[in-house]
Order: sequence, then C-alpha cells, then structure tokens
Amino acid sequence: MIASVHGRVAALGPDGAVVEVGGVGLAVSCSPGTLARLRVGETARLATSLVVREDSLTLYGFADDDERGLFELLQTANGVGPKLAQTILGVYPPREVRRAIATSDLTALVKVPGIGRKGAEKIVIELRDRIGSITGSDAGSALAGVTAIAPWKDQVLHALAGLGFTGKEAAEAIEEVAAGSSDNPEVAVILRRAIQLLGRTR
Repeated sequence: MIASVHGRVAALGPDGAVVEVGGVGLAVSCSPGTLARLRVGETARLATSLVVREDSLTLYGFADDDERGLFELLQTANGVGPKLAQTILGVYPPREVRRAIATSDLTALVKVPGIGRKGAEKIVIELRDRIGSITGSDAGSALAGVTAIAPWKDQVLHALAGLGFTGKEAAEAIEEVAAGSSDNPEVAVILRRAIQLLGRTR
C-alpha cells in the first residue's frame, strides 16, 4: 500500500494532482479542499490511500493521515465507495464528519451530494460505534449550520490560482458559471465548469 507521497507538484487539475516522486509522476485524486492547498512547482506531502479495482488502480490523496484514515473507515459502511467517501470529506472536515455520525445528525449528512436519508441512516448505524471519540463540547452541538471546509468560492479561487489563472480571470469565470446555482453549490462542479470556460477564453 502507498501510505503517502512526497515530491514536487507537477500539475493540477479539477479532480487531482500529479506529484513527482523519484522521477515518476503519480496521479493522485484529491478533493477541491486538498487541491486548493497545492501549488505547481512546490513540494508537497499527501497522505494517500490506494483503491484497487479489477480494471483500475486509483490513488486518493489527503491533507493528513487523519483524513486518510477516516476516508478508509467511511468505505466500510454499506453503500459508501471511495468517490462518495471523498465527497463527504470535501464537504466537511474530519472532526465535523465524526460529530455528525456520533450525534446522528442526518440533516448534515444529507447535505452531501449523493447521500439520501436512508443512506445517512445506514452510515450512522454502521459507523457510530467506530467513528472515534469527540470532545464533550463537540458532542452536544448540532451540525446543521456547519458549512464546508472553506467558503466554496475561496476553494475554487485557490484551485484556479494553483492552475495558473489570475485572480481576475478566476473571479469572472466563477461568477459566470455559478450564476443561478444554489448558495452552496458543489465545489467540484463549479471548478470543472470554470476550467472549461477559462480554457476556451485563452
């Protein structure tokens, strides 16, 4: 298993990064929040989890080992695959995910794209006793009002900056592609649309 990668960030895309390790460029699938922390040409360390399928090998990257461990735990719940686990961690940081599951906060969980009420109930039932401890102050608070790791516009702006676009270009593209969207749209979707738009205008 590849537990982590450390090397120069060679490229960034809407769904992941290429990290050069020992002369080999490794494609790592990352959430928008993780991508926003990376810069092309700079050195980075990502905790990773290798998901093996009959027809593919996919390396998922995370900001730290705790996030990676939670990603793997989430997949032990019935109906949660690597993509959905990554989406959950793209919407909420690890502490908030644990708190939502430990306190049976279904309202928070169903805000994650791809999770319905029945799916949220299964996750809570199957993982509540294995999710790990949360502090007393955390346990008593609700998650319904918790927002994503960072404001979605900031996440998209940072990711576009990492791809080499100027702040003005990024801001204008975001305003155009996000017009008519909800107050809290899916970051990956907006990022992908913005990249497509900017690619056409250059």
